[in-house]
Amino acid sequence: MSRFSESPRVRLAMYLGQNATTITGAILTTSAAITLMAFWVYLIARGGAVHTYYSILFFLILPAVFVLGLVLMPLGAILRRRTLKARGELPTEYPKIDFRSPRLRRAIILFLILSLANFAIMGTASYQAVDYMDSTQFCGQTCHTPMQPEFTAYSNSPHSRVACVECHIGPGAPWFVKAKISGLRQLYAVAFKTYSRPIPSPVRDLRPARDTCEHCHWPQKFTGDKFLVRTKYTDDEKNTPATSVLLLKIGGRTSQGLVGIHGRHLATDERIEYVSTDGRRQVIPVVTYIDDAGKKVEYVSTDSKATAAELAAAEHRKMDCMDCHNRPTHAFQMPERAVDEAITAARISGKLPFIKREAVAALKKDYADRDVAAQQIPRALTEFYKTKYPAVYQTDRAAIETAAEQVKAIYLRNIFPEMRITWGSHPNNIGHEDFLGCFRCHDGKHKSSDGRVITDDCGACHQVLAMEEENPKVLADLGLK
Repeated sequence: MSRFSESPRVRLAMYLGQNATTITGAILTTSAAITLMAFWVYLIARGGAVHTYYSILFFLILPAVFVLGLVLMPLGAILRRRTLKARGELPTEYPKIDFRSPRLRRAIILFLILSLANFAIMGTASYQAVDYMDSTQFCGQTCHTPMQPEFTAYSNSPHSRVACVECHIGPGAPWFVKAKISGLRQLYAVAFKTYSRPIPSPVRDLRPARDTCEHCHWPQKFTGDKFLVRTKYTDDEKNTPATSVLLLKIGGRTSQGLVGIHGRHLATDERIEYVSTDGRRQVIPVVTYIDDAGKKVEYVSTDSKATAAELAAAEHRKMDCMDCHNRPTHAFQMPERAVDEAITAARISGKLPFIKREAVAALKKDYADRDVAAQQIPRALTEFYKTKYPAVYQTDRAAIETAAEQVKAIYLRNIFPEMRITWGSHPNNIGHEDFLGCFRCHDGKHKSSDGRVITDDCGACHQVLAMEEENPKVLADLGLK
């Protein structure tokens, strides 16, 4: 111990540690540590979720203050040494350290204990910070403006109980590190408001679906046919239903081989590659397909005017689930489809005259902002019935007010002017009614050199059992009507 106390380096550290910067660092570290420990005790005792801003403070800011204090302590000693040396005041011999002094021994023991505690606190704080940054709360609500549309869509999706990181990061350290590095860029963009409006889609660096989505939804699992009933409503006074009934050929790997949508596209790995020239995967001039004989066939659109150089510079992608299911969670509806679904689900009464027409008209109107829309949409609908159908307004006022609130909710789920998201800003590639979807490739214009064509035959993907009928017989025959 005496040799240690006589060490010039130890005596130097003890001497140089007496400065404002080092003391400030010690105060910051100690204060942050005590605050963090008190919060953890409170969190354990209280239980439940933590408010977003509290979480930012206790899981991100305070740990950063804690680390800053640890950095300042040695930094202050280094700076003091440089200052004293520059002034010629650096002593050649530093005050002796007498370990026989009870006071000094207590100070050293306390220092060692606090050092161990610092390591424990730092480790726990880091874990808490990483855990918080992986939470849905952090992903969706910390950055209000840029993420509000995506979080709203997520909250109303079938995946609303699936954590964001399950799809956007997935298992394994490499993608975790990649996500955190990308997060630094996103943090800068949010801080200086340089983020894109709207958030770009598709996400170019999204992890392949086989590493995330297919943990639950692998193509071979979903086989056979799917019975699909979809009802639209006309713009007439009675909101006459027009119901289509389809048998969707999901297909997959069966005793008959690879059949149906999944079988022809994804039942074998990397069966399809394509080239997209528009940056949104909506314009696909070239498709390469491995047929059942294992031969690679290239189909080129007869409408394509892209040069060889443009094709070479375009996006070359191996098809996976996300090329059709491109908005499985962050889906934005079109106004007609949203109102149809609300009427079918009885959230909006189909007995209200012209409710389909008036609801869609109210949704498509231009509003200064979301707050104005939230006020004017219910007012416009109630005013319509009050002036045009006063008897209905008197007898079905509750249904009218409910419908008005539902239409407002549809608008607020789908329109975000600050992020430049309006109707149709984000195409949905499932189907082909609202957007090109399937017809990006299945348009009858993609041809191979040997004369083969990517089919546009409706029967390849679904069998139509009824098309926009008011009372489809097939539903009555099946006991569904």
